[in-house]
Amino acid sequence: MNDTNSLVLKDLVLIGGGHSHVIVLKRLGMDPIPGLRVTVIARDIQTPYSGMLPGLIAGHYEFDEAHIDLAPLCKFAGARLYHDEAMGLDLAAQLIQCRRRPSVSYDVLSIDIGVTPSLAAKGAVEHAVPVKPITTLVDRWEQLKQRLRQASQTVHVGIVGAGAAGVELTLAIQFAAHRMLAEEGRSRNKLEFHLFSATPRILPTHNRHTRSKFERVLHERGVQIHCSSRVAQVYADGVEVEGGARYQLDEIVWATEAGAQQWPAQSGLEVDGDGFIRVDDSLQSVSHPGVFATGDIATMVNHPREKAGVFAVRQGPPLEANLRRVLLGQTLKSFSPQRRFLSLISTGDRYAIGSRGRWSVEGQWVWTWKNWLDSRFMQRFSSLPEMDEGSGVTGDLARLASPEIIRELSTEAMRCGGCGSKVGATVLEHVLSRLKPFRRGEVTVGLNDFDDAAVERVPEGTSVVHTVDAFRAIVDDPYVFGKIAATHCLGDVYAMGAESRTALAIVTLPLGPEEKLETLLHELLAGAVEVFNEAETSLVGGHTNEGRELVLGFALSGVVDPRCVVRKSGMQPGHRLILTKPLGTGTIFAAHMRLKAKGSWITGAVSSMLQSSKAAAACLRRYGVGASTDVTGFGLIGHLAEMTKASGVAARLRLAAVPLLDGARETIAQGLLSSLHPQNVRLRRAVANVEEAGGASCYPVLYDPQTAGGLLASVPPERAEDCLAELRQLGYLGAAIIGTVESRGDQERPISIDI
Repeated sequence: MNDTNSLVLKDLVLIGGGHSHVIVLKRLGMDPIPGLRVTVIARDIQTPYSGMLPGLIAGHYEFDEAHIDLAPLCKFAGARLYHDEAMGLDLAAQLIQCRRRPSVSYDVLSIDIGVTPSLAAKGAVEHAVPVKPITTLVDRWEQLKQRLRQASQTVHVGIVGAGAAGVELTLAIQFAAHRMLAEEGRSRNKLEFHLFSATPRILPTHNRHTRSKFERVLHERGVQIHCSSRVAQVYADGVEVEGGARYQLDEIVWATEAGAQQWPAQSGLEVDGDGFIRVDDSLQSVSHPGVFATGDIATMVNHPREKAGVFAVRQGPPLEANLRRVLLGQTLKSFSPQRRFLSLISTGDRYAIGSRGRWSVEGQWVWTWKNWLDSRFMQRFSSLPEMDEGSGVTGDLARLASPEIIRELSTEAMRCGGCGSKVGATVLEHVLSRLKPFRRGEVTVGLNDFDDAAVERVPEGTSVVHTVDAFRAIVDDPYVFGKIAATHCLGDVYAMGAESRTALAIVTLPLGPEEKLETLLHELLAGAVEVFNEAETSLVGGHTNEGRELVLGFALSGVVDPRCVVRKSGMQPGHRLILTKPLGTGTIFAAHMRLKAKGSWITGAVSSMLQSSKAAAACLRRYGVGASTDVTGFGLIGHLAEMTKASGVAARLRLAAVPLLDGARETIAQGLLSSLHPQNVRLRRAVANVEEAGGASCYPVLYDPQTAGGLLASVPPERAEDCLAELRQLGYLGAAIIGTVESRGDQERPISIDI
């Protein structure tokens, strides 16, 4: 039976993971719209919360406490997360142009990308560190700490910009640096701070009581304040202000008011004089209905306000409500932001000053209040409720589409099986016309022909290698999934020492309107073709089908010199076992399904899966590889057991030497395992000391099924270290020697594990 809940009728795309958008995602997760597909395009998977940045620098918070992890939040919301950056819009075609992937189509769009550094002074781009993006500042802060540890003379730090961000950051850096120096028994006199204000006073948007309080704190802590000192030029070793005065500085942090990214204006959206998107009271673009903007990138034409995170947070609920309304064809509602807002500005230590209108207050209790407010906000996104399977998706699909479309897509009598379930010819024709696959001269009938099968000439004196694999989507982005699937399938060919030549695609697409299917199929195959083109492999055809979930795979053919085939049966006693990639994709994505995986873990796993094994296979051959296989669904133990059986040998693994992806140790410890893991554990019958090894904390990872895993190979002992060194030079940084091949003797169980 067809499941209408999997239908995609409309696309809502959120560009950026700002404060408004994380609220939208949380609310959509609690109350999904059936038939709506949500996609988030974000440069940073872990989006920083601006209110806690100074506390992060000061050392009061850990990185995870000050960042909202978009990976579990998007999973909770049922949203696809594309780790990329928007670069422009085609507003007529409703397409988003991205830095690294094909354009993304939308029916409704929302933009919450914050601001970009306004490095107007000459030399600022080359020599100053902007406060935003925050990730750059955090990295530079770590470098500054190292410089302080190594400094023999005074280090001069300058912060340009004396608004709330600049003042708070100055005091946070100073507090953290002084504490670090004190812990190391060094004098704080090795550090000098300068704060530059273009205006006659610091904190120009705050009341005089608040300014006075901060002037007192800065004076007490030895910060040199330079008012009416607009920085005109930045050098590698200092700054020059208007009027000619020059100050020697070793580190320059740029905290002036930031500007807008240029691409919204260049795309044709109406913007104000500073490049910020003009929106009406519904947060919708005044020039393009269906496009919304919020947070710092937006200017409400009827309610101009300064750029502050509090406004982005307050805009979250009305934004979600109006996105829901525009999708459902309802009238939008107006939103009016407050004129005044509470600012709680920390002084580096656990002390803060509050400011609102003419009112000002200070004390440790103010910091406690600020910490409580910030932590409560972050708790909304770190503790996500578990949703029942299928919860929230059984509503009326007709809210997003006409009865005719719903009837066409969901009436069972109209969704045929057999060949009737194939994707339509028009969709295929349009997709194929946009692809540019690598063309091999030996392929005489291929993708652009209309015959029933592909035809390829096989070079004389070679043997043909065939392999096939297919699996359901493991990541949200179909373009990335296409690349992963192609990389995974190529691994079998490379493991046998062969050259890949042609590929046939096997695709199952979930139900949807033709334009949605066409976009999805193009993104899948575009990713795969990119990988195949790099591998000089021709996509020559394939088969498409409709089903309940997205599935992609490939049947590959290659050729190999029959004298040079690398098989599983070539291991010899004394050989060293080399694994070219770390383990952990199965457990990490199992954790992701349960909202327990950090975004950084997912990013690391995806990077590993996208790494081709072609260069690794060639390297192994140069060092006399005896046997090789790619580690995939059966896990390390399963594939090693096959190799020992085929070679008639035993193997001894060093568990501590087995490389793991970042996060795998944590997810294994929590018992977050792949659904295939229990079947793989049955292969423990190949392990001689299973009772002893089973007590080790990381033991379960040996059975973890891998997607696009690395190669497991045996090489002669005298060449193993050189082989490993070259693998790491080639970019396989997780490669490791994990064990030794031994004589089988009369051992019934061929694998031993040293823990």
